[in-house]
Amino acid sequence: MVTVRRSLLDEPRPADAPPVGRLDRLLVGVFAAAVLVEGIARPDVAWRPLVTVLALALVPALLWRRSRPLVAALLGWGVAGVLSVLELTPHHGDLDLYSMSAVLVLLHSLVRWGSGREAVLGTAYVTVVVALGMYATSAGRADVFGGTVLLLLVVALAAVFRYRADLWHRQQREIRNEERVALARELHDIVAHHVSAIAVQAQAGGVVAGAQPEKAAEVLAAIESEASRTLAEMRSMVRVLREPQAVAYSPQRGVADLPALARADATPAVEVTLDGSLTLLAPAVDATLYRLAQESLTNAVRHARGATRVGIDVRRDGAAVRLRVTDDGRIEPGPAAASGFGLQGMAERAQLLGGSLTAGPRPEGGWVVEAVLPAAGPA
Repeated sequence: MVTVRRSLLDEPRPADAPPVGRLDRLLVGVFAAAVLVEGIARPDVAWRPLVTVLALALVPALLWRRSRPLVAALLGWGVAGVLSVLELTPHHGDLDLYSMSAVLVLLHSLVRWGSGREAVLGTAYVTVVVALGMYATSAGRADVFGGTVLLLLVVALAAVFRYRADLWHRQQREIRNEERVALARELHDIVAHHVSAIAVQAQAGGVVAGAQPEKAAEVLAAIESEASRTLAEMRSMVRVLREPQAVAYSPQRGVADLPALARADATPAVEVTLDGSLTLLAPAVDATLYRLAQESLTNAVRHARGATRVGIDVRRDGAAVRLRVTDDGRIEPGPAAASGFGLQGMAERAQLLGGSLTAGPRPEGGWVVEAVLPAAGPA
């Protein structure tokens, strides 16, 4: 109970309170007109000029109900309290204006837009004013019960709207976080793969530049090709992010594009083997298999010292698809190999599709990454 009370008192104001707009001004105009008409058309109301002026004091309160909800509630329900005090005077007559029911809007706004402390203080103040009004009018049990239920209903509706909006904002933040993580995975996979290839080619260029100058041009051409592909994929991703309706962007790469990763004349050599029916895969599975193979190849190039061969094997295994990437190098322990984001992102990709991913050293030497994904996608 203590924890709940502290949580309520520490509740901040909602950050999405809209500013005063046309509908607010229209509401205030309708209320002011209703007060004036009622003050003129109801001769049974005692002290009509005073009661009308007091009721018009709710005009600024209605405009402040979101920006200063506690002040608005104190002002509006203070007017109601003054009228209740006047009810206690002898020969007062009828002081009730129907338009004064607008104070219920202020109670709703207090709970909807106020902080926890403001809502508690304001609700306690309203309770005192209502009790005073019921005493002044000698309300019966039915009136007390009906009035209490009405106030509780207003408070409950305001709380429901407040916490539904809060839940919606939390869901939006979670969606943005998931999108940010997905974008981080995409950027890591694209940039890391191509930049690693560029780095390998640049290292090779430094070796052959002195011994075989004629091959330097080939190395530079390979570096230029990798850089151009990186830039094209980055532009494609940015276009999708900036233009939600864009359709003219490069399609996702899939299993059919894996043979393009094969390199027989490079070090390490890359061999790609595709086995079984791999043409009816779910689009998400197809794209994920390519990304997992690409990232595994990138890790092998960056971290497998002395590797001469990297094998990429994709095969259909019943209702699942199995990806296996192996190399014959040795992994040098270090922070880059142990705590990078590559394996973490790969595991997240597989888990999102209901699959699994394992990675570790092979008994015969080298490293193996194995992923198993449902061919039809997540159930």
